[in-house]
Amino acid sequence: MSQVVVLGATGSIGSQALDVISHLGWSVDGLAANRPSRRLAELARRYPDTEIVVAAGDDAEARDFASRVDNPVAFGPDAVAEMASRPGRIVVNGIVGAAGLRATLAALHAGNRVALANKESLVAGGPLVMGALAEAGELIPVDSEHSALHQCLEGEDRGAVSRLVLTASGGPFRGRSRQELVSVSVEEALAHPTWRMGGRITVDSATLMNKGLEVIEAHHLFDVDLDRIDVVVHPQSIVHSAVEFVDGSLKAHIGHPDMRIPIQYALTYPKRVDGLGEPFSFVGRTLEFEEVDRQTFPAVDLAFDAARRGGTAPCVLNAADEVAVEAFLAGQIGFLAIVDVVAETLQRAAWEPELTSVDQVLAADAEARALASELVASARSSS
Repeated sequence: MSQVVVLGATGSIGSQALDVISHLGWSVDGLAANRPSRRLAELARRYPDTEIVVAAGDDAEARDFASRVDNPVAFGPDAVAEMASRPGRIVVNGIVGAAGLRATLAALHAGNRVALANKESLVAGGPLVMGALAEAGELIPVDSEHSALHQCLEGEDRGAVSRLVLTASGGPFRGRSRQELVSVSVEEALAHPTWRMGGRITVDSATLMNKGLEVIEAHHLFDVDLDRIDVVVHPQSIVHSAVEFVDGSLKAHIGHPDMRIPIQYALTYPKRVDGLGEPFSFVGRTLEFEEVDRQTFPAVDLAFDAARRGGTAPCVLNAADEVAVEAFLAGQIGFLAIVDVVAETLQRAAWEPELTSVDQVLAADAEARALASELVASARSSS
């Protein structure tokens, strides 16, 4: 029976990972969440002997939480990294944001398998993660698109790969013009047509920034040039990604839009065991594919540009997006302003062409957040 640590345990990925772990009959060895919450208290009661880490730190709210549960409780980002670094664990990294990078590196350095759902590990620190992976540990992607690519590439000659094709649902605003997006609400942006996800990733899906971040991830994870990575809109979210080979053949991964499937794959790989989902039927289904409307959704090209610059640019892209999405969710800026804030932050932020340390990533992240916050404040005062 495997021991699993779940980081981001109260989020969408963490909750579904716990369902899969329960289904497998495996042991939960550690839980981490950013803040104490009712959901975290429920998990403490469900797993009474499991250590819990509150990543945000040891404040009055966190101490009060610790006094009300019987579990051992630790505090702060260092405790998250320490939990991830315990040898012999599978680490599900569902942390949202650049904070997940340290945990990914700690787990890999310890020789652990990382079931990676934290986009920022590869977006902000791709060279660092791939360098660590070359030395120790194992990384299996949890994102449905990258899990699909991993499975399509299994057993294949990487030299025979012509291109990777990432599919995008198109989000809730597929088919709308830019003018129609001027006054969309938070509720509309969160109404994803096919996937059940957390707030930030759902908004990123609406802007298509999510797909841009996934391009950067795929570039690092599969060592494929950016010019050989394509994005197509596939509103049914049935084909999760595809690989085209030099002989003209394609392998596509098809399945229900259910995150429990790639989570279980990452946990049990290379074995496959009975899952929680329903059998898939091809009957009565229509599969559509469209080009990305890059005029209405410029986030995809913005991400490609940041990836081509490399160095700290993808980190800045991600940090600015996180700030802008939070501001949109709080009603501080409009939907279209999200990408505007990101683009302006990329122009203003200092750029370093090579990544050599986590401290460098964290510094770039902090600068980008400060600049993006200034731009948000300016947008609010002028509105």
